Amino acid sequence: MQHENPTAEFLGLTFNLANVMMMTVATVVVFLIAVLCTRRLALKPTGAQNFMEWVMDFVKNIVKSNMDWKTGGRFHLLGLTLLMYIFVSNMLGLPFSVVIDHTLWWKSPTADPVVTMTLAVLVVVLTHYYAIKMKGFSEYGKDFFRPMGFLFPLKIIEEFANTLTLGLRLYGNIYAGEILLSLLITGLAHQGIGGLIGAIIPTLAWQGFSVFIGAIQSFIFVMLTMVYMSHKVSHDH
Repeated sequence: MQHENPTAEFLGLTFNLANVMMMTVATVVVFLIAVLCTRRLALKPTGAQNFMEWVMDFVKNIVKSNMDWKTGGRFHLLGLTLLMYIFVSNMLGLPFSVVIDHTLWWKSPTADPVVTMTLAVLVVVLTHYYAIKMKGFSEYGKDFFRPMGFLFPLKIIEEFANTLTLGLRLYGNIYAGEILLSLLITGLAHQGIGGLIGAIIPTLAWQGFSVFIGAIQSFIFVMLTMVYMSHKVSHDH
């Protein structure tokens, strides 16, 4: 089950080429979905436009469940982008994986902790940025000592804990799903034609469950993003 990662050196840094490729593929897919769903806008939405408006309303409700729309409206596109990008990323490795000379090229980018932790760090950094921008540095700093000053060390630990749990939760669920799919296929395939045929039903069942898990995990990531954002930018926290 162990595969090598294709890597390349650039300016003293090591890049995982599979991650770069798969993140690019996910970005292109999300861009194409957005373009195809909005190229023929109508007052009475149908088909793809109707789907996109449903997704936008879904994200809007996530935002409004955590903060008032006047404050949270500016994060609507952030939530929409994260939801679509993470969902597409979660799905890419489900149908198949591509291994060439023991090197894994095609997989879900979110099955790599580097990718998910980068997304988590990006989100946490954005919460601090908007907190300073919307409340001012002084008020932002005071929040670390509320409601009692001795809680300051816990607030710092909480920032690191939020980052770790946000990134590792997504990675763990997607990586485990792909590993189990690989085990089902390779394990039963070694039993011959009968084993290969027998692997079809459990594999399809697990893929269906993995689609559900991938959707849930993208929702949870966006929900927690808005929760963290609300805690930082709202004056009542």
